[in-house]
Amino acid sequence: MATPDFIRTIRASAGHQLLFLPGVSAVVLDDEGRVLLARRVDTGRWSLIGGIPEPGEQPAASAVREVEEETGVHCRAERVVLVQGLEPIRYPNEDRCQFMDITFLCRATGGEARVNDDESLDVGWFPLDALPELSEFSLTRIKQALADEPTWFDPGTPGGGAGEGATAR
Repeated sequence: MATPDFIRTIRASAGHQLLFLPGVSAVVLDDEGRVLLARRVDTGRWSLIGGIPEPGEQPAASAVREVEEETGVHCRAERVVLVQGLEPIRYPNEDRCQFMDITFLCRATGGEARVNDDESLDVGWFPLDALPELSEFSLTRIKQALADEPTWFDPGTPGGGAGEGATAR
């Protein structure tokens, strides 16, 4: 994911300090029940589409924008699948971030899947029974999106630790 200008501005004064940032992911399905994936430039691995909302942008609008920017596919967000605070990460340049990910189930409404920016090596639709190797991050989100259950979240524990996970009722 390319670093948004507003984060570059923050980094200019914050240096490599840990930044807590919003993030969005999209499980995009087409009419054939296939899932849209992109093979990332930075890792070479297939993954869901996602990114960072711009200041003032609603999370669902951000997910839809990221899908179109990265793949050329138009979609609409249908529901929140999962909300999760992720573990902090350290980039090769020593920048540190921790993301609060909001994952949406989205339906494709048009456009042709293609590499549409410099973040992906390839983009494609995959049948659910023939997915490429995916991270636990992507697999968990796809599984939760297909379960058609209430939104999953980690309720945490007193003192801030991670819990076992829960679903909204």
